[in-house]
Amino acid sequence: MNQPLTVLKPKDFASDQDVRWCPGCGDYAILNQVKRVLAKIQAKKENTVFVAGIGCSSRFPYYMGTYGIHSIHGRAPAIATGVKITNPELDVWVVTGDGDALSIGGNHLMHVLRRNVNLKILLFNNRIYGLTKGQYSPTSEIGKRSPSSPMGSIDPPLTPISIALAAEASFVARAIDVDKSLSEVLERAAKHEGSAFVEIYQDCNVFNHGAYSYATDKQTKEDSVIRLTHGEPILFGKERDKGIMFTDAKPEVVTIGKGGITLSDIAVHDETDASLAYALGRFKQPDFPEPVGIFRSVEGNHYEDLLAKQITDAQDHRGIGTLDDLFNTGDTYEITEIDSKHHLHD
Repeated sequence: MNQPLTVLKPKDFASDQDVRWCPGCGDYAILNQVKRVLAKIQAKKENTVFVAGIGCSSRFPYYMGTYGIHSIHGRAPAIATGVKITNPELDVWVVTGDGDALSIGGNHLMHVLRRNVNLKILLFNNRIYGLTKGQYSPTSEIGKRSPSSPMGSIDPPLTPISIALAAEASFVARAIDVDKSLSEVLERAAKHEGSAFVEIYQDCNVFNHGAYSYATDKQTKEDSVIRLTHGEPILFGKERDKGIMFTDAKPEVVTIGKGGITLSDIAVHDETDASLAYALGRFKQPDFPEPVGIFRSVEGNHYEDLLAKQITDAQDHRGIGTLDDLFNTGDTYEITEIDSKHHLHD
């Protein structure tokens, strides 16, 4: 008689390690939501891998009862790509921070997204380097005072959503650590076939507390955040009476019922429209409410599938080779002499 399958619960995805983030850190909320989503979709622990870089967020793999790699600074996308290519049956997640992903790891992030490797990439954005005691990061605002910018940062901040869209990422989303949008976005990301990029606004209550208070405070969040839903008007506000209207491709905040504005004037969100996604990604407080949810979701070829086919085609055409054959193919050089100045002669 077959035994019934075990239904995993969120706690089943926890490791036996003590969680050592600062009390009140937004990372706790993200960790809990990830475990809930994995339980909801009944992910297999033995098929799940978390790969992290360096930073507070990158302690994440220690706290998951799955496979995990705490790798090197900024290189998590490259290592995760290798894991996925050689083990395509695995569900591979990348956890990174704004400093890890957008400074030293900016190059790796851009290329993993354009290749559309089937990874789930979670970028915790607290606009600060928390692990190294509060230096300004690539997403810190101009004028940010920190140990590394005592007179205020003069660097214009990067916009992670814009970078992901420019890299042609097939899934781009944003959520907030303590908001209901997070679980919805994580579930969609988990089910997406291809690179899923999720920026998560995360509070660092020690070095940058309140960076997103406008989006989390009960008194202001409904007027400060747009919740994107595919196929629905882009509305916001406590009364859902404010919206976004585009005139000659320029966005404008309008109020339904004022100046002859009706619901039909409000733009409708389309997850397949890259231009709309880019425009929404540029929305910044205080001029515009900031969107959360899915900016873009489209289908495309996966890097690991294309690579596997290319290898199979090559083996069918040329046969399975050896490393010795490879090393001795094409132009080769024989070192016959090394002079006193270490010059090589072929």
